[in-house]
Amino acid sequence: MKKSGPGKARRIRIIGAASGIGAQDQACADGPVAFHHSQAWHELEHQPRLDWGKTLFAPDDDGASPVERIAELCRDLADEVELALREREFPLVIGGDHSVAIGTWSGLARVLATPPGLLWIDAHLDSHTPASSYSGAIHGMPLACLLGQGDKRLLNIGRPGPQLSAAHTVVLGPRSYEPEEIVFLQRAGVRIMFAEELAHRGFAACLAEALSIVAGAPAGFGVTLDLDVIDPGSAPGVGSPEPDGLAADEALAALRQIGARPGLRALEIVEYNPDRDRHGLTARLISDLIEQLLPSISQHGEA
Repeated sequence: MKKSGPGKARRIRIIGAASGIGAQDQACADGPVAFHHSQAWHELEHQPRLDWGKTLFAPDDDGASPVERIAELCRDLADEVELALREREFPLVIGGDHSVAIGTWSGLARVLATPPGLLWIDAHLDSHTPASSYSGAIHGMPLACLLGQGDKRLLNIGRPGPQLSAAHTVVLGPRSYEPEEIVFLQRAGVRIMFAEELAHRGFAACLAEALSIVAGAPAGFGVTLDLDVIDPGSAPGVGSPEPDGLAADEALAALRQIGARPGLRALEIVEYNPDRDRHGLTARLISDLIEQLLPSISQHGEA
């Protein structure tokens, strides 16, 4: 991708991906619209170079299977991400359950010459295949799909083969997972930094290492942040809450560092469940996370 000219600031295009089909609790489908209507967004939307583009919805159930509906939404999302990038804008996807990541990162892969790196910040590994999944929930499978394993209808959406560079992919902060996922990711060559490692080494040190790995991808990298990585006391409005997560301050500091890193191509924030939110606390956190990016993203010349 080419760089913008000197002094030409980037616009941030927000894309809503309103799907809960991939999760057991489908209220995440309401997340993007609820956030778009929230007071937290209304206080943020007047920022220059920040625009809400489209909100995409999964197709109505007309006899199509959940996988087929997710695949259609992900193809549409990949198209929107590609369009934003080709117009030299920075795509920021708001989900929706984490199955929408298949579309986000397939769209980025389609534009780049080689598969990107990805920092996957999550309480879960999201790396099951249909054969290994305990629940059959597709929001537990998107990383495996992006690495080239899973239901064929969810593969090759952006480019033939894996959509990500496994050697430049890191999962940061997982604390709830199954052994099959660990085996899959280790065989693929993905670095996993479990919550125990973060507690032992310190979050800052682990984040610095993770960024060095994902930023080593020649064509750039992306970040997907599942809000359930944050402790439910600070982010109650998530699809699959897990105790003992990151402090909100750690997540905000991470976004500041990530936004300042050259090579960042796109960001995704997923699993906002407004039914579980309390007094708009999680919506406010999403707004705060976006705000951390604004100064650095709008100033970077890359797009």
